Amino acid sequence: MTETTTGLAVRGADAVGGVDIRIEDDASPMVRLIGRTIADSVRANGRDSVAACEGTIAVRSHDTPQAVMVTIADGVVAVSSGVFVEPDISVTVDLNGRCALVGEPGGASDLAVAVQALLSPPLADWREAAESFWAAARSVPGIPDMLVAITEGPEGIDQHVVGAGDTHYVIAGPPELLAGIFSGADDLIAALSTGLVGVRGTLSQLSVLVAASWKVRYDV
Repeated sequence: MTETTTGLAVRGADAVGGVDIRIEDDASPMVRLIGRTIADSVRANGRDSVAACEGTIAVRSHDTPQAVMVTIADGVVAVSSGVFVEPDISVTVDLNGRCALVGEPGGASDLAVAVQALLSPPLADWREAAESFWAAARSVPGIPDMLVAITEGPEGIDQHVVGAGDTHYVIAGPPELLAGIFSGADDLIAALSTGLVGVRGTLSQLSVLVAASWKVRYDV
């Protein structure tokens, strides 16, 4: 990452879709999550998704004291911990529910609609998401050689294998939930607790897979 005069770090070497998305050097998980979510929205919906939200946005967790400030101006998005000024709009979100809004936003209704869209990027196809997930996860120490993703669709059981080698890990669940896990929109541990996702592998492999999911979810 490169330093900026604002004391924030630019996500990656290049702007995302013509938008600079900046986070703190020592960013909290929530800052990283919101920054990654906005980047996904820009990739899917283009620069206009950010332009529609220009101003200051306070984003608060619905079940923890966490809060971040998102400042959007002139094609730059800055995400930082805490809310220290009066924002143009304040929203409360479920961090484990794909940043779904909880309660009524505080601020202009048209801006609230745009912010909700910005925090709700569309999911990729579960197969595409598995490919990008495994590409990002390859740097995690101890990651198995292959990921086997299994789901059940209209035509029966469907399987997608990523990678090649002697070791593998299996994860099975509904297509949308697999896409959420692989894209970082859903937390793997929270998804496992629903009973809708099943895994097969060793405990050490599970630990490594959780680390890989956090790498994708928090863009670290």
